[in-house]
Amino acid sequence: MALYKFLTPFMMNPSLKRVHFDQNSSFLCPAVKANSVARVSNQIIVRRSGNYKPPVWKHEYIQSLNSEFKGEIYVERFNELKEEVDVMINQIIDDPLKNLELIDTLQRLGISYLFENEIKDLLKRTYEKSYESDDWKKNNLYATSLEFRLLRQHGFNVSQEVFNNFMDETKNFNTGLYQDLNGMLSLYEASFLCIEGENILEAAKYFTINYLEKYMRSCQDEYEASIIRHALELPLHWRISRLEARWFIDIYERKVNMNSILLEIAKLDFNRVQSVHQEDLKYASRWWRNTGFSEKLSFARDRLMENFFWTVGFGFEPELSYFRRMSTKIIALITTIDDVYDVYGTLDELELFTKAVERWNVDAMDKLPDYMKICFLGLHNSINEMTFDVLRDKEINVIQYFKKTWIDLCKSYLLEAKCFHSGYKPTLEEYLDNAWISVGGPVVLVHAYVFVTSPMLKDMESLEEHIDIIRCSSTIVRLADDLATSTDELERGDVPKSIQCYMNDTGASENNAREHIKHLIDETWKKLNMVEVENSIFLQVLIKIAQNLARTAQCMFQFGDGHGIGNKETNANVMSLIVRPISIHPYSK
Repeated sequence: MALYKFLTPFMMNPSLKRVHFDQNSSFLCPAVKANSVARVSNQIIVRRSGNYKPPVWKHEYIQSLNSEFKGEIYVERFNELKEEVDVMINQIIDDPLKNLELIDTLQRLGISYLFENEIKDLLKRTYEKSYESDDWKKNNLYATSLEFRLLRQHGFNVSQEVFNNFMDETKNFNTGLYQDLNGMLSLYEASFLCIEGENILEAAKYFTINYLEKYMRSCQDEYEASIIRHALELPLHWRISRLEARWFIDIYERKVNMNSILLEIAKLDFNRVQSVHQEDLKYASRWWRNTGFSEKLSFARDRLMENFFWTVGFGFEPELSYFRRMSTKIIALITTIDDVYDVYGTLDELELFTKAVERWNVDAMDKLPDYMKICFLGLHNSINEMTFDVLRDKEINVIQYFKKTWIDLCKSYLLEAKCFHSGYKPTLEEYLDNAWISVGGPVVLVHAYVFVTSPMLKDMESLEEHIDIIRCSSTIVRLADDLATSTDELERGDVPKSIQCYMNDTGASENNAREHIKHLIDETWKKLNMVEVENSIFLQVLIKIAQNLARTAQCMFQFGDGHGIGNKETNANVMSLIVRPISIHPYSK
């Protein structure tokens, strides 16, 4: 069975005069008449422009990046500290709350991946002991919320009913909890792991948000205020883990009772991993320069650094170098092809390009204009090379799965282009049925899944059975993107985005439409949270990547178009995550 067989939108029948729906709710647009460049030799083609600025991060600068933290003195110290933390974990196994606090600190410092087995054992023991005695957490909102969040985050089945103790006879949360700031923050973070239908957690979310927003207005403690402000900007469950670690290391250092061993190993690990990221980035930058896309396809966004930043959000671990390098290529290709369809190509050219991708053969290039030949051959060669790597190293031929995702992507782009040229305004439902594909999420996730696992053919076929995971993640990417970019895209000429579709559907104001889109993101996260992960390594890997894709999108588009425009927030994140190491005075040379 072909991957995503049922995803591909049916293409337009020229005889159609109105909108029709296929069995999968993909929409078709009215026919568009357009003069062909081939038929009208003297035609002047007026092409749109995205007015994209040159990249901030130049190739020469990227190649100059270097880190001293690969040196032997740092490696030795890191290994010493890792042994000390191992001892620390094994010393507190009889205190459930201390276990949970340690796990939470390890996660937020970005070093929990170094102790995965130990953490798994600790959480399993905590989960089993919950059925024996709950005295350690009874009537303790902080402890109950922390346990709930960590256990559910790691796939344990924990009921929302654990919060019943903190509700009054009217089934509302007791306002006496206002006296426990740590408990309220912990409950707030736990509430974002809710699934559809969990009314207690939904109530907890609004209860804590209202309290924390009010508390912020009168908070005089800058340390407290910075923590609350950070939480309200974006909950922990929606944040990129490595960027959160960089922020939390600074916060943790200011904590009165911080553990100096944990702080030191977190700093060393951050710098050690950053040095690996820099080498991956250099590789990707050399590849990008060799494609010639930035010169030959100058209308498209040249955003190599931003493309790479996405991949660190997907998977930062040092052993995932190949994954990051190949995923950077994937995102760069998506970005370029997106601009071909959205900005530069005529409708006739876009139909030719889509057919060429469907054929996946260099002979299909003959009818393409020169700029599209460069783009098509860059795509064709890059994906075929990745397929060869997988076949050589993992002994599985994935070309049909890779190719299918690119065909689906280009068909979704073409559908949007036809709608734009026809002036058709889709409903929000119609728009999302196509837009979760056109945002590129399925392409990224299918390739990423292959890069980080050693899949078998049955696993690749099983992706179709779990399409909801891919759709939910991609929908969050699309909605976050629309919140940040829709106004700019409409100004340069583009199809209506989710905000405008909802406004057209309901007559809502733009502000109300934006609030509705934010609500849809929240609801889609509930669906992503609901996926069962226990006893399936296949699902755990896919869900982790899917969640990280959504998290990275919310980071990139939190303060505007951090991908295409390269705003100051994205540049600051790049500096702190990829360029600038954390100062470690006792071990600096």
